[in-house]
Amino acid sequence: MIEKLHEIEKKFASVEADYNDLAIVSNPKEMQRLGKLRADLEPIVMAIRDYRKVLDDLAQAEEMLSDPEMKELAQEEIDPLRAKRSEMEERLKLMLVPKDPNDDKAVIVEIRPAAGGDEAALFGNELFRMYSRWCERRRWKVEIIDHEESGIGGLSRVVFKVDAVGAFSQLKFESGVHRVQRVPATESQGRIHTSTVTVAVLPEAEEVDFQIDPKDLEISTFCSSSAGGQHMQKNETAIRIIHKPTGLVSTCQDERSQAQNKIKAMDVLRAKLLQMEIEKAQAERSGMRKGQIGTGDRSEKIRTYNFPESRITDHRIKLTVHNLNAFLDGDIQTMLDALIQEEQARKLAEDEEAG
Repeated sequence: MIEKLHEIEKKFASVEADYNDLAIVSNPKEMQRLGKLRADLEPIVMAIRDYRKVLDDLAQAEEMLSDPEMKELAQEEIDPLRAKRSEMEERLKLMLVPKDPNDDKAVIVEIRPAAGGDEAALFGNELFRMYSRWCERRRWKVEIIDHEESGIGGLSRVVFKVDAVGAFSQLKFESGVHRVQRVPATESQGRIHTSTVTVAVLPEAEEVDFQIDPKDLEISTFCSSSAGGQHMQKNETAIRIIHKPTGLVSTCQDERSQAQNKIKAMDVLRAKLLQMEIEKAQAERSGMRKGQIGTGDRSEKIRTYNFPESRITDHRIKLTVHNLNAFLDGDIQTMLDALIQEEQARKLAEDEEAG
């Protein structure tokens, strides 16, 4: 670990020097790159400096042990400093874990009802509200890209963008099958029904991240079915884009103009293509390919929302909480933090095993 810390300090010093180089200052693109690199490295370098100070203080305290007059005072300092050293070493290990290159990106989230008919559509709407309320708490912007209602207060499909730095790092573990267990309002026998909704969380892809050949696209228009008055109903403002090589389809109908809908539909398509590339790379590394959302079958699930018991269980990390109403109102940060910590611990274990 010490070697890695030295490398980071040297890299930071080099970035600092370049950042103040007059020849580079005149290059906005290079300054932007250096600024981001500097911002990424600075917290680690500050932690390294704090760690070195603790090591120095501990070394001085241990030297004092040989002085009979100072031994008692030294011992009082040594134990807290050793504890702090261990704590800072663990913190630095986590900071050294390779960062997901997509963590800082905005995200595109797609929610679809799967098994369960009307109940799944209703729950899809509740999940959309849950994520929207969570974003409100963080003052993050939510932008609807595509929105199809089921007619009973549910959703046939919703696609939205969370436009904030770090959105992907927070929401990426929400991808998968969400299972709900409750008694529907139409159930006269009081029986609990099980339904599922699929959630896909995709890092936003910039044009520089993924180039698309226009010849590979089949673009068509259709009349919007979204709310928006007669203007949207009478004119073919909605856009459907098919990426012919992969068969991926992207639609957008929430804007009033074809041009705006096309821009948003392309954003979604780029994100889906980037996700395919990410999954392909992961499959090559792990020797297996796991779909992000599965088939939506009731047996496939990452999380269960049990209404009779006011219980939410995340099956990947075996975490259960009993605050269903608050959770669905956007109080999901504790669950997100636990998933992030689990990933950090896993990466740290892999890093130590490899090292």
